[in-house]
Amino acid sequence: MKGTTIKIHWILWVIMLGTLVFGMVIYPRLPEQVPIHWNAAGEVDGYGSRFMGALGLPLMNLGLVLLLKFMPAIDPKRQNYEKFKPFYQIFIWVFVLFMTGLYFLTMAWALGYRPSIALFTKLGLGIMFMVLGNYMGKVRPNWFFGIRTPWTIENEEVWLRTHRLGGPLMFGAGLITVFLAFFEHPASFFLVIAVILLASLIPTVYSYWLYHRITHS
Repeated sequence: MKGTTIKIHWILWVIMLGTLVFGMVIYPRLPEQVPIHWNAAGEVDGYGSRFMGALGLPLMNLGLVLLLKFMPAIDPKRQNYEKFKPFYQIFIWVFVLFMTGLYFLTMAWALGYRPSIALFTKLGLGIMFMVLGNYMGKVRPNWFFGIRTPWTIENEEVWLRTHRLGGPLMFGAGLITVFLAFFEHPASFFLVIAVILLASLIPTVYSYWLYHRITHS
C-alpha cells in the first residue's frame, strides 16, 4: 500500500513538471498575446504575455500543490489530517487534473484550435464539488481545509455536523453544475455561480446557528 502511494505521488509530480517542460517547448510557437480569460459566453476577454500563457498555469499549479502539501505540517491540528488523508490526496489529484486540462485547452486556443473552455470549466468544477461533497463528512477539524468558519473551528461538534450537512449540498451543487455544463447560454454560468454560492452559504449560516444553540442550551 505504501509503495502504491509513493508511485501515485511521483506520477503527480511527473504530470506537473511535464506541463512545465511542455510550456518551455511550445513557448516559441505561441503568439505574443495568449488568451487567458473567457467571459460567460465563452468569448476571450483577456490576454496575457507569451510567458504567462506558456508557464503561468503550470507554475501556479505547482505552487498551489506545494502549498496544499505544506499546510498539514504547520497546522496546529496536524494529527487530524491522518483521519482523512486519502480524501485529501484525492482532492489534490482532482485539482491537478483540472488545472492541467485547463492549461492544455488554453494552449489549444493559443494555437488556433477552439475547444469549449466553458464546457470544460463547468464540468471540472462540477466534478470537484461532487468529490468534495462525497468525502466532506470525513474531514476532521483543522485550520486550512474544509468548511472553516469561526464556529466550526471553535466547536468540534459544530464542525462535524456542519460537514455532514455541507457534503450532500456540495455533491448536489456539483451534480447541477455538471448538468448545466451542457447548456451554452451565458445564463448557465451565472446559475452555476448561484448554486455554488448557495451550497457554501447554507453550511456557514447553519454553523453559526448550531454553535449558538449548543453553547446557549
